[in-house]
Amino acid sequence: MRLDTRFLSEIPVITAVVESGTFGKAGKVLGLSQSAVSRAVQRLEQHLGTRLLDRNTRTVRLTESGKRFCEEVVPLLGHLEEAAGATRKGAAAVRGRLRVNVDPTFARLMLMPRLKTFLDTYPELHLDLAVREAVGDLVSEGFDAAIRFGVPRPSSLMVRRLLEARVLTCAAPSYLRRKGTPKTPRELASRGHDCLLFVDPSSGAPFPWEFHQNRKVLTVPVAGRITMNDPSMYLEACLAGLGVAQLFDLGTEALLASGRLVNLFPKWTDERFPLYVYHPSRNFVPAKLRAFLDFIATLTGI
Repeated sequence: MRLDTRFLSEIPVITAVVESGTFGKAGKVLGLSQSAVSRAVQRLEQHLGTRLLDRNTRTVRLTESGKRFCEEVVPLLGHLEEAAGATRKGAAAVRGRLRVNVDPTFARLMLMPRLKTFLDTYPELHLDLAVREAVGDLVSEGFDAAIRFGVPRPSSLMVRRLLEARVLTCAAPSYLRRKGTPKTPRELASRGHDCLLFVDPSSGAPFPWEFHQNRKVLTVPVAGRITMNDPSMYLEACLAGLGVAQLFDLGTEALLASGRLVNLFPKWTDERFPLYVYHPSRNFVPAKLRAFLDFIATLTGI
């Protein structure tokens, strides 16, 4: 196929439609009429000889060809735009809007306390942080990267492990005065303890309670009256004495040192939960994303 450079101007239209969800909203972002957006999409589809978007009266979504196009061509266009402005060095090259699907625990404990330093370094960068229960489809949702806890599922995304958090089983002193202190993990199932359950977003069911000691793994069928999906609320419920919780060691150091939380089973803390960063770019990583990935690396010590 002969390269017709006129179709390059229509690629941002596809991106705007995917990010905004409708032709009308994309038109408002681009300063175009809805019909102009529709014609631009049609011209690009005709040039490529394939349908990129499925649309109805309320919404649009990428076809399989559209997803592949966005994964492979849109990053290249971003690289061409950066190459055109390569004479602007240093911080000036890191600019524009960066959208990141971020894990709330990581954001609260590690990202937010040091984010100002990153933004001060790159004053032309605008950061859009969104909390999601899962990675989802980064391309169709318009995200540049995602940071999530848990083992990655097979996908075409680039994946990099950032850290591994230890899992601790904790309770507040007020809970222990009321219910007693369990001596072994098995007592959580056999002595009427209240355990705080946390939902696994990939399954919709509460995470099973495991206890790791070297290579030994013990699974305990705990029960509880409260199930949650927000880590901040989960920690607060534990601090309030509502039950026993399994928490990451990230951010709990001061609470344990002050006595507001008690690590119930110090010999059963070998379980690790990994944190990963995901991004769709394969060959050419935009400068803004590369800067953010480097910043995250400094936070996690990788």
